[in-house]
Amino acid sequence: MKRVQSACIFQTLIFQQKDELGLSRESKVSLNKGEVEKYKASLDRNNTRYLIDEETEREDGSILVRVRKQYNDKTAVDKYFD
Repeated sequence: MKRVQSACIFQTLIFQQKDELGLSRESKVSLNKGEVEKYKASLDRNNTRYLIDEETEREDGSILVRVRKQYNDKTAVDKYFD
C-alpha cells in the first residue's frame, strides 16, 4: 500500500491581458497586478499554504509568478517551504 507522505505543487503562472483590448502598458500592468492579488486572496481564503518564489513584471505588461503551494491539507509541506 502506498501513502503520500508529502506533496507540493510548483507552478509558473503568467497573468496577461489580451492584446485586442488596445490597453496601454500601464493599464495592462495595473489589471494584471489586480489579478495577482485576487489569486493570492483566493489562496488565503482557501487556507492554502503557499510561497511566492518570484513575481516579475515583464516588458509586455504581463506578470510572471512562480509559486509553491500545498497540494492538499492532509500532506506535510514543511520541507518544501524551508
